[in-house]
Amino acid sequence: MIPAASTYAPRIDNLFWLLCAISGAIVLLVTVLLVWFSVKYRRGTKAKRGALPTRFTREVEISWTAATLIAFVFVFWWAAAVQTEEVPIPKHAMEIHVVAKQWMWKIEHPNGQREIDALHVPLGVPVKLVMTSQDVIHSFFVPAFRVKQDVLPGRYTELNFTPDKLGTFHLFCAEYCGTDHSEMTGGVVVMRPADFARWSEGQPEGDTLAEQGRAAFKRLGCTGCHGGSAMVRAPSLADIYGKPQPMQGGGFKTVDEEYLHDSIMQPQKDVVAGYDPVMPSYQGVATEDDVVRLIAYLKQPGGGAEK
Repeated sequence: MIPAASTYAPRIDNLFWLLCAISGAIVLLVTVLLVWFSVKYRRGTKAKRGALPTRFTREVEISWTAATLIAFVFVFWWAAAVQTEEVPIPKHAMEIHVVAKQWMWKIEHPNGQREIDALHVPLGVPVKLVMTSQDVIHSFFVPAFRVKQDVLPGRYTELNFTPDKLGTFHLFCAEYCGTDHSEMTGGVVVMRPADFARWSEGQPEGDTLAEQGRAAFKRLGCTGCHGGSAMVRAPSLADIYGKPQPMQGGGFKTVDEEYLHDSIMQPQKDVVAGYDPVMPSYQGVATEDDVVRLIAYLKQPGGGAEK
């Protein structure tokens, strides 16, 4: 077995061994019955033969079907419980952005540090990955953590884990993504918090992700329509993240990563009520890296309040 290196891994391993035990028990039972019946009813034996009593046959079928149903419901309940335990993300989780691209993993920490095909994280600290793809479907897979999540173009997916073992653990793309798919590998480096702090301080200094997003907000001309002194009538983006927005045609949408991404790349998809659909698409103008930085800027307090 691959060593378990996250708090989530033991639960997946327990589920795996449960399924192995149930499958093994069924195989053993069927094998024993097959051998027994083959010997007992072989040609020439004096074993009683003939039609089975109708009532006996019905009771066996009902019992076998009921037992199978109960086992299925139990395994389904346990598997669903294990899977849903991974969904809640701690509020204090360390948020890291991942952009997949043929054939590499581009990783950016909140303080602006960047990595390629490597991810450094501190031991025992919950980590939240916000991931998107620049081209085709990829899949972020760390076997030692027992976690895997598809990374999709034009969408944001999230993955969280808490590493509990020091070391470097293999990172793979688990979705065929083209010619060099097998080369799209890397490593997750789990370090002691003090060592991680020293590693972080030793990286080249640069603007934080939010500061880079603020620069992109100006460079891409967003202030021309959404700034405080803009002449064009457009929704204010100041502290908009997490708030519900009324949509044309009725209903509300909460401003999250997905909504902001679509608003930048597909602005006609969801138009805020009371505004004309005049915003141009930034598809081909802004890269996925730009969008990640813009969203980081808009998520911070005061984000989007540029004049």
